[in-house]
Amino acid sequence: MFVPLAFGIVRPLYAPWLRGTRSMNLFSLSMKGPFSVSVNVSSRFSPIVQASLHSSSLPDSDRAQVSPSVEQSEIIFIGTGTSEGIPRVSCLTNPIKTCPVCSKATEPGSKNRRLNTSLLVRYLNPSGKWNILIDAGKFFYHSALRWFPAYGIRTIDAVIITHSHADAIGGMDDLRDWTNNVQPSIPIYTAKRDFEVMKKTHYYLVDKSGVTPGAAVSTLQFNIIQEEPFAVCDLEFTPLPVWHGRGYRSLGFRFGNICYISDVSDIPDETYPLLSNCELLIMDALRPDRSSSTHFGLPRALDEVRKIRPKRTLFTGMMHLMDHDKINEDLVKLKETEGLDIQLSYDGLRVPVTL
Repeated sequence: MFVPLAFGIVRPLYAPWLRGTRSMNLFSLSMKGPFSVSVNVSSRFSPIVQASLHSSSLPDSDRAQVSPSVEQSEIIFIGTGTSEGIPRVSCLTNPIKTCPVCSKATEPGSKNRRLNTSLLVRYLNPSGKWNILIDAGKFFYHSALRWFPAYGIRTIDAVIITHSHADAIGGMDDLRDWTNNVQPSIPIYTAKRDFEVMKKTHYYLVDKSGVTPGAAVSTLQFNIIQEEPFAVCDLEFTPLPVWHGRGYRSLGFRFGNICYISDVSDIPDETYPLLSNCELLIMDALRPDRSSSTHFGLPRALDEVRKIRPKRTLFTGMMHLMDHDKINEDLVKLKETEGLDIQLSYDGLRVPVTL
């Protein structure tokens, strides 16, 4: 029997927008920079705050000097790639065929270099600054090594899990560096079905009774979440249930006016109302030509954007067929033809927001 170090059921929060009726509201745009949007919403969406979005990132060199100071909340794309990452070793060692995207990914500062999909929410409120990580996949250590020092990120105040594949939970063991050297423990928020998987894949983190005394394993506090709103560091998260392959449930999350869906092959009808009045949509787009059995491809992702109608969209989870610059050149044309503001994200992208 597995007994978590600290195990609890997260009590759902009240969320007015979960009622059956869907409210349509008018948006008011105020352009104050490259991406600046204010939105007026009805009282049904009163818990959802206004967001101001601006893109920024490191200069081309990862070694550039960056000020660690943070004056407002922001999201940072810790990773934007597939489970295997980009570049692929198989492409770089292929003596017959050259992979253009993987070759570009080896260049310093390339936006085609992508590790496992992950997002960091840096939340500022009156009580302090909080770092909330969504997913810690098998390449998490390498992503953290690249971006945490550059952006002055020290602590991890919580980890929220979207699903229990290796590219979402494979880095749980690496959290030991934080719980051994930075902070006593890290709370993990996960659905029960994914916790059951972690009881097998990371049994020694769930039940530490069998760990050799003195062994430096991660100290984690597991909290079970339902498909209802819950709070982390006083920030409200609403689960966005989606399918990630036939019969496999994954979760996206809404916080403020931001909707994050990293792994999706289909969106259930009951999830669409939760996406209403989305200001920034971050969504799965695996490849340029078609969907797979577990992920949206670019054509399906674009159809979903047209249906959801967010103010801005950033795609994530791209494989090596998605050339950052070339795809973005095509996407920018949709701004003129359809009024759709869509681009690919990239590892290290920072988007300051107001939460």
